[in-house]
Amino acid sequence: MEDSEFGGPPAGAPSREPGAPSGAGPASGTPAPRPEPGKRKRRKRRRGRKVFARDEGGQKPASSVPHPAHVPQPTHAQQPAAAPARQASRAPRHEAPHRPAEGGRRAAPGSQPLYAALDLGTNNCRLLVAVPGRPGQFRVVDAFSRIVRLGEGLSASGRLSEAAMDRAVEALKVCADKLAARDVWRRRLIATEACRAAANGAEFLARVAQQAGIELEIIDRETEARLAVSGCGPLVERDTDAVVLFDIGGGSSEIALIDVSQRRNPRLANHIVAWTSLPVGVVSLAERFGGRQVTRQTFEAMVADVERRLEAFADRGRLGELARGARFHLLGTSGTVTTLAGVHLGLERYDRRRVDGLWMREADVDAMIERLLSWEFHERVANPCIGADRADLVLAGCAILEAIRKVWPAERLRVADRGLREGILSELMAEDGVWARGWWRRAQGRRPA
Repeated sequence: MEDSEFGGPPAGAPSREPGAPSGAGPASGTPAPRPEPGKRKRRKRRRGRKVFARDEGGQKPASSVPHPAHVPQPTHAQQPAAAPARQASRAPRHEAPHRPAEGGRRAAPGSQPLYAALDLGTNNCRLLVAVPGRPGQFRVVDAFSRIVRLGEGLSASGRLSEAAMDRAVEALKVCADKLAARDVWRRRLIATEACRAAANGAEFLARVAQQAGIELEIIDRETEARLAVSGCGPLVERDTDAVVLFDIGGGSSEIALIDVSQRRNPRLANHIVAWTSLPVGVVSLAERFGGRQVTRQTFEAMVADVERRLEAFADRGRLGELARGARFHLLGTSGTVTTLAGVHLGLERYDRRRVDGLWMREADVDAMIERLLSWEFHERVANPCIGADRADLVLAGCAILEAIRKVWPAERLRVADRGLREGILSELMAEDGVWARGWWRRAQGRRPA
């Protein structure tokens, strides 16, 4: 379970505790009548008013059908055996329609609509399940992340290896179980560069559908760039004029130039004035130049390789003077920048709450790259914010970051521990209008395709 990407308490925490049974009489002050023999009167609170129910013969009411895990469960003592007819007509304001989910589960009365986003990348497999929160925000109720290295060896062979596909399928089976356990209202499950580039990408997706029961959608690079921007929208502050957002992936790197100097639209992706996708990421670059033993000469060669690719981006100057002003900054979403931030903070254990949204000055980034270049491979492995999974990839990511900083020099870099999944959730919820008043009540009985 993760904390919400956009704040709020973890799902499952009750917002209001039911009132405890009480033998006190009415508020008028008259003594309460004694219950008839064989009957027991109980009282509980529901939405601010007292509700009375009787259990015949002093028997406990039969337990109801279990609710999903994210809905607080009342005890037997708090559940009436049978609700009076007048109460049955007063359904909770946000009661969800009872629809079986893939795993046979049903939505609980009073539950909120669940949305899911899955991102299978070149290096990672990630899932988020969330409910809408305050306007423009959502609350995560379940999450999963595993490094699978699906693109391992892809740059040399042009194909996904059997071992890499096995790792990815096992991770996707976990995701499928999580999705089946919940009644998800809408979902979007995507695959990116590794599946786009591999000659056997379609074959792999068919295997995923058969063995994991998940239908993945391969998105194009423009969609990937837009989703990355949508996911990071809350980190672009109101006094900003322009941003270069970059997402350094395992097999590709997306870069978007964003102009917010004029009237701002709630969807940050609508402010993209130019974008590009470089067919190079931490996995592919490390495989070509080596990631374990990286000399300064090797590092500079990696930077030069990425710079040459950026020179082919004809619209790199579209921000003009805005990119040279004080209200311009870089915004990075990837394991590279979050790793740099963790090392910069000296964290003994990675802490997303301290990393997401962190500002780093130009001198801070310089210092962290120099520090990582000075470490041997085993020293990178030993760092708690890098570890064995990223020790051979982090300097390739730094080389891509360095090339981006040379094209768009900036005094400030903001770190985002969020990206495609958050962008998917934000866009799905915005499309449905979930933050409009009364949306869930109007949505009763009609489910999106």
